[in-house]
Amino acid sequence: MTKRRLSGRQIERIQTIQDRRRQRLASRVDNALSEIEGEPLPVEGRVVVRHGANLAVEDAEGDITHCLSRQNIGHPVCGDRVVWQRTADNQGVVTAILPRQTLLSRPDFGGRDKPLAANLTRLVILIAPRPEPSDYLIDQYLVAAETMGVEAIIVANKMDLLDPDDRAAFQERFAYYGAIGYSLLWTSLREPETLVDLIRHLGGQTSILVGQSGVGKSSLVKVLLPDREIQIGRLSKATGLGRHTTSAATCYRLAEDGALIDSPGVRSFRTGPLDRDALQQGFRELRPYIGHCRFADCRHDQEPECAIRGAVAEGLIAPQRLANFKHLLAEAEQART
Repeated sequence: MTKRRLSGRQIERIQTIQDRRRQRLASRVDNALSEIEGEPLPVEGRVVVRHGANLAVEDAEGDITHCLSRQNIGHPVCGDRVVWQRTADNQGVVTAILPRQTLLSRPDFGGRDKPLAANLTRLVILIAPRPEPSDYLIDQYLVAAETMGVEAIIVANKMDLLDPDDRAAFQERFAYYGAIGYSLLWTSLREPETLVDLIRHLGGQTSILVGQSGVGKSSLVKVLLPDREIQIGRLSKATGLGRHTTSAATCYRLAEDGALIDSPGVRSFRTGPLDRDALQQGFRELRPYIGHCRFADCRHDQEPECAIRGAVAEGLIAPQRLANFKHLLAEAEQART
């Protein structure tokens, strides 16, 4: 009988199953040895800084430990929940990465996904009157949030730059996002009362801020984290990372039991390649009409009896959202060729 060749995906799945079995076995053996030899037992923690092989891991009590990662467990990123064990020099070693609930990544120069942050629950999209907002970039972020399964909120910062009439026009320009269920917040650092809703949205969540350069991200982070320098000093003292603490992705503690991941990598963040079905699901207002077009492979372009273009004509879908969908679809198809 001819031996059936396994696909790359099947080989990867088999390897994953084997790795899990090895980890379970190693965990049982390590725990048994620890109990016998009096070594510290493995505990869970969260990666709050990663710089190369150096990790800062926060335990349940909020203490920070400088850890290194075992080479065979993958690549931990900021926000990862991990299993780690204290070593004799009062540092630690990370022995496993716990399953990720969500993962934010971006394509590297070779087109491969590069993880940026894990276990996010909020994607905060910053825009401002200046520089000119890009609804195409906003939609890329929203598709990424929908694909990851995290809640996205849109924060329009620097609203003090606009007079009352221009402010009303600016708010009307983006009102369709609120109509399809996204939270829209209008803020100004010069008007502290406008930040109350944003702080409430971040409470109890693990959030990351994304957006164009010049929208006030750094200034907003300073307001949200009045004790940021204290937290940086605490991380630096615990890990010895020094200045690298501010140049690497860092998870800071917010008020109301929240966390904010500040990552330089989001400056060049882009949605990775998605197929047509996944991309359609990333536009939430398209979902009720998917499957109702005349043709199953409808691209919602020039095809007759297209349910989605019909919804646009009836004012149920914003035309710029459909235009951005088609643009993203064309880019995704080009990336795969």
